[in-house]
Amino acid sequence: MKFCKKYQEYMQGQDEKNLPSLGIKKLKKILRKCRNDSQSQQHLDGVIDVQTCLHQCSVCDGTFFPSLLKEMSAVVGCFNERAQKLLEIHLASGFSKCFLWFEGKIRGTHVALIQEGKDLVNYALINAIAIRKILKKYDKVHFSKQGQAFRSQAQSKHIEILQSPWLCELMAFHINLRETKVNSTKASSFYEGCYLKFSDGKPSLSCEIFDSVKLDIDLTCSICLETVFDPVSLTCGHIFCYMCACSAASVTIVDGLKEAEPKEKCPLCREAGVYEGALRLEELSMLLSRSCHEYWGERLRTERVKRIRQAKEHWEYQCRSFMGV
Repeated sequence: MKFCKKYQEYMQGQDEKNLPSLGIKKLKKILRKCRNDSQSQQHLDGVIDVQTCLHQCSVCDGTFFPSLLKEMSAVVGCFNERAQKLLEIHLASGFSKCFLWFEGKIRGTHVALIQEGKDLVNYALINAIAIRKILKKYDKVHFSKQGQAFRSQAQSKHIEILQSPWLCELMAFHINLRETKVNSTKASSFYEGCYLKFSDGKPSLSCEIFDSVKLDIDLTCSICLETVFDPVSLTCGHIFCYMCACSAASVTIVDGLKEAEPKEKCPLCREAGVYEGALRLEELSMLLSRSCHEYWGERLRTERVKRIRQAKEHWEYQCRSFMGV
């Protein structure tokens, strides 16, 4: 079965959830028209010019990319919102949990919560594959690399779904709940399952995706070069230890990342303004604390000393400022 048909069947099965999708048929129709127009022009001219597109090409005059950009934004926005709500319910406790369940009019069991998490991961991954395939098709038709360039632009605008920190959290959520005694339904064929793997002692989140695509998320902090502790994802998608991120943003642990200056940049991609919307990865933190028990305990002891020292220095500074010293 061709992927386009598989994608359409999958999205039709999600109609009751009212999830936005990519208009693959419409986008392929645009590319088909472009290819036919190019071939007709080449036949008339008697030459093949792969360097330029036709002046009247409906793809190159801005039809294809604006449509794809709009649909990608809708898909990523919907995924982030639903993943956030799901994880808020899972991490809440007591009255707060009951309130969230009823506020969202969600009635179900723990099994339903697990299945919803799987469904969201499926939704993210199959849309990521669809985006990859349609951009590959674009480059093939145009003999270009504009599709690859568009993916880079999408990443800079934070609408690349595989870049979403909520996907990382959902993968950790899936692994955490899989190890409970709850019997869940069988995983969908779009991915074989998420798992935490170790290579030379360094952990990473991995996911085997439909169509021989593999997703790996490195869990090594590029600042301290250790397994991320109390992990936080910046809005650019890069993951660091919380204290390392605070140090990179030139703020104290007491102030927090929200107090970082807009000019402060990510240590990896050098994008500015990525700290204010940083997300604490609580599910990932729980997964790593259980899987790297000894390391986590040691980091917890050393971090506690650093946090106490920073807090003491912060309040001493505040007292001196108040006293005018």
